Amino acid sequence: MEDEKKYALKMVVDGKERLITFEELALSNNLAQEALVRLLVDKKLIQPKELLDKMEQVKKERYRKPEPE
Repeated sequence: MEDEKKYALKMVVDGKERLITFEELALSNNLAQEALVRLLVDKKLIQPKELLDKMEQVKKERYRKPEPE
């Protein structure tokens, strides 16, 4: 059985239709995020430690255990 790809979105560029897979979208988002972080660090707007600390905070907030009812 052949793997069926699921598409995240359809783009039309210069009149040509292009289907974007979830994997391609995730990779594109990852590249954009890395470029943005590098730019912020290079311009000394953030420190790498600040970013790591904030990521840890967000991780704890987002993935915390549900409160008992």
